[in-house]
Parts: sequence; structure tokens; C-alpha cells
Amino acid sequence: MDKFISAGRRAVRGLTNMIPIVSGVVLLVGLIKTAVPESFYTGLFQGHLFADSLIGASVGSLLTGNAATSYIIGGELTDKGIGLLPVTAFLVSWVTVGIVQLPAESVLGKKFALLRNVTSFILAVAVAGITVFILGLL
Repeated sequence: MDKFISAGRRAVRGLTNMIPIVSGVVLLVGLIKTAVPESFYTGLFQGHLFADSLIGASVGSLLTGNAATSYIIGGELTDKGIGLLPVTAFLVSWVTVGIVQLPAESVLGKKFALLRNVTSFILAVAVAGITVFILGLL
């Protein structure tokens, strides 16, 4: 019973710690929705599957974040009419690739950091394609 209570306390603490992050993302998404016209999204994503997935993965790589916030942003992108493939590529690269974190990560070795990021980028596009393909089968 003590483990259950301890786990419950950690879960509540974790959720409490997430409230400021999620609130900040919701406010940021609201700001972006009003500041960025919808024509920007349609201009950026042209409807070409491969090119759009590369654009989504590139944007996600530059704007690194955590998984919990990526779901909110991904939902907003799909509401804007962006396809599932580029949104999925964005979500995967948002969490796995870290261009912004590259200088700090290079402490582990520049070659390692570059190889990890390049591999993560390529796999983000591949995972997005596989995910959308599997969802299409369902």
C-alpha cells in the first residue's frame, strides 16, 4: 500500500509540474493562431507528401520540445488542414531531434551528436510514413 501511495504522490507531483508547461503552450498556440495567417500554413505545406514531411520534420527539429506539448501543437496543425504525414514527422522530430540542444549535446562528442541528430531526423520521416501507412490500413 505504501508503494501505491508513493506512486500516486509522484504522479500528482508530475501532473502539477506539467500545468505551467501545458498552459504556456496553449497560450503560445493561441498567440500564433492570431498572429500567423492561415495562408502561411498553406504556403508552407504544398500538399506534396515527401516534401511536406521533410518540412514538418525540419520545423520540428528546429523547435525542439517535449511530447506533452507536441500533441497540442499537432492538433492545431491538423485543424489548419495540414496532412497527417507532415504533422507526424513534426511530432517525432520535435521530440527526438534537437538542433537547439546540439551545442550542449556535443559535450558527448561532436560526431556522436551530429550522427544522432541526423539519424533521428531520417527516422522521424520514416516513422511518420510508417505510422500514416498503418493508420491507413485500420
